Amino acid sequence: MASPPAAGLASSGAAPQDRSLHQQPLIQWYPGHIAKAEQALSANLDKVDLVLEVRDARIPLATGHPRLARWIGNKPHLLVLNRIDMVPAAARQAWDPWFRQRRQPPLWCDARAGTGVKGLREAAIRAGGALNARRLERGMRPRPVRALVLGFPNVGKSALINRLVGQRVVESARRPGVTRALRWVRLGQELDLLDAPGVLPPLVDDQRAALLLAICDDIGQAAYDPELVALAFLRRLTALAADRAVSGAALEVLETRYGVPLVAGAPDVHGWLAGAAARHTSGDGLRMATRLLDDFRCGRLGAVALELPDVAA
Repeated sequence: MASPPAAGLASSGAAPQDRSLHQQPLIQWYPGHIAKAEQALSANLDKVDLVLEVRDARIPLATGHPRLARWIGNKPHLLVLNRIDMVPAAARQAWDPWFRQRRQPPLWCDARAGTGVKGLREAAIRAGGALNARRLERGMRPRPVRALVLGFPNVGKSALINRLVGQRVVESARRPGVTRALRWVRLGQELDLLDAPGVLPPLVDDQRAALLLAICDDIGQAAYDPELVALAFLRRLTALAADRAVSGAALEVLETRYGVPLVAGAPDVHGWLAGAAARHTSGDGLRMATRLLDDFRCGRLGAVALELPDVAA
């Protein structure tokens, strides 16, 4: 399913000197290991019974791969929205019926803490139950359900597998590109998991969706300018400040944490970044931008949803 663009990232009244969306080159990241992984993935799809698609709950549309439907065909598909701990409850309440109306009931989880993982395992085994029912009808013995764990880089696939297995069996870290090759992992006698590297589309041609990926660290840092991404992030916060899923809390946290207010409506994001840099990074805007993004990615700015159904279409 193609990801619709997320509204609100760009400012229609940007000044000519603004280096934000209007003058920014496309964000792209398609390293060789992902190209090879996609080839290996295509070669192994016939071996799996079920696809567990993992997305980032902060940006559930931007982390939907446009080639997914073509890859999986008629195979059962479970949608997993990871990092539930990083979005407000109101965002979950908004997205849940939105996906259900589109016949994609989401499974919410926090792979780091293990929240929702038991339900995911049970859902995967149920989804694969028809496979073994057909095998029994043919006089064949049941076998473990083979599930492919698929998603963009850094959405938490490996952490989820480790939680499902109950021990660290694959390398996991909060950065893109940790998993480099496909690997099978056995989960008891009922489920086999195929851990796949994060796979990006060959072209991320929706600039606003690409910016969301960059803000959430779901795309490689070599693909973007952190200052531009930080400015887009600040604009996004102000655009969502009055929404029920953010309720202005993020702007309050910004002012409390950095000592510089950011006013919704007509925000001076350049002035905010310069002011915060003067207070915290000796005037170094790049360092301040990196610090701001790191704080958001680690949850230090609180729970923030960057996509919501009523502004995502």
